[in-house]
Amino acid sequence: MGKYRSLLFPESSRSFPGQRWINISLRTLHLIGLSGTGYGFLSNGNHFNWKAFLLLTLASGMAMMMIAIWSNGIWLLQLRGQIILLKLILLGLVFIQPQFHAALFITVLALSGFISHAPGSTRYYSVFHGRRIDSIP
Repeated sequence: MGKYRSLLFPESSRSFPGQRWINISLRTLHLIGLSGTGYGFLSNGNHFNWKAFLLLTLASGMAMMMIAIWSNGIWLLQLRGQIILLKLILLGLVFIQPQFHAALFITVLALSGFISHAPGSTRYYSVFHGRRIDSIP
């Protein structure tokens, strides 16, 4: 079990050459996708191909998430990762409850702003541990 645990929770976070620039590029694509999705959601833009922007948002977000998990799976145990998973669930609800697409989108934006700009004590907080965690011993 220890061997597999170290794959998800390495002693120190992994990185690869160019990771920062890949993350910056993915965040840029994510913002572009989010902007187009927002326009479609908030303007009821049936004439606008917001679904392509939603796919760009989801694909870039998933890529950033996979890099974060690969770097160190502790991300899954921290509030910053759990908020992202909640955002994915809320976006999935758009397809089940389309009449709430604007409210769900605004909620996702609010959660994004909250967790992105929260102090480290909040972002790195683990509901499983009841405290901030920076590593798994």
